[in-house]
Amino acid sequence: MNKETITKTLTDLFSLEDKVILMTGAAGAIGSEIAKCYANLGAKVVIADFNEEAMAEVKQEIDAAGGESTCMKLCLPDEDSIEEVVNGTIEKYGRIDVLANIAGINKRTLMTNGAEETFDRIIGVNLKGSYLISISVAKKMIALNETLPEEQKVHLSIINVASYNSVMMLGGNSVYGMSKSGVAAMTRSQAIEWAKYGFRSNALTPGHISTKLTTQLWDDPYYSKYMLDRIAMARPGYPEDMLGMSVLLASDASAYMSGQLCIVDGGCLAGGQPWEI
Repeated sequence: MNKETITKTLTDLFSLEDKVILMTGAAGAIGSEIAKCYANLGAKVVIADFNEEAMAEVKQEIDAAGGESTCMKLCLPDEDSIEEVVNGTIEKYGRIDVLANIAGINKRTLMTNGAEETFDRIIGVNLKGSYLISISVAKKMIALNETLPEEQKVHLSIINVASYNSVMMLGGNSVYGMSKSGVAAMTRSQAIEWAKYGFRSNALTPGHISTKLTTQLWDDPYYSKYMLDRIAMARPGYPEDMLGMSVLLASDASAYMSGQLCIVDGGCLAGGQPWEI
């Protein structure tokens, strides 16, 4: 097989050229890697985050590689902030082809030590924020499609971020797990309610990922062993491990996928490392 045929086949399946991708949490450890990957594949990436300094760094890297991106400050779950970002994206690019709800936060604490403020903040960003921005984008793309000929209609792909904790739990992650279980249910609801508009929704579902925010866990002998014993591949995941699935869900290669938890966990939920027999 010649390289031109291989390149054309891959491009036809996975190219993101000229797709407009609005990403929340695009300045974070996982979000920034996905944003750069999307831009490298030809997407016009809107980097939406609350951390303006981190956003500027991601944009600088995208620009240096010849990609296209723009930064918009986003404070979830504030509705005015959401509307400003969604409207700003449409004003700049005319449409939104992919909404990637990457933004997420956590605070590990036992339920008996829980506080209403912690609950509201985690649920607000992880679930309510994704819920509100998804509705805003969906409504606007439905309205836009009513004005467009069939060949120009937007086939919106929503990528939510669920978690290992959508399915299994770790102690101290109760509110985070609630929020991510809600994200899983929201993904299925979006898939069944918005399919008639040509929209689809799937959830990128990471396992145990090593980032700056989880360094203290991976550096701890007890917790790192606990996690590694439960991962068949016997290693943590890294942000770059999320890229393949993120591209699949944003591209037309996944045109018949919707309502799925797309698990990237090194074999953790499959059962972890086997016993020695």
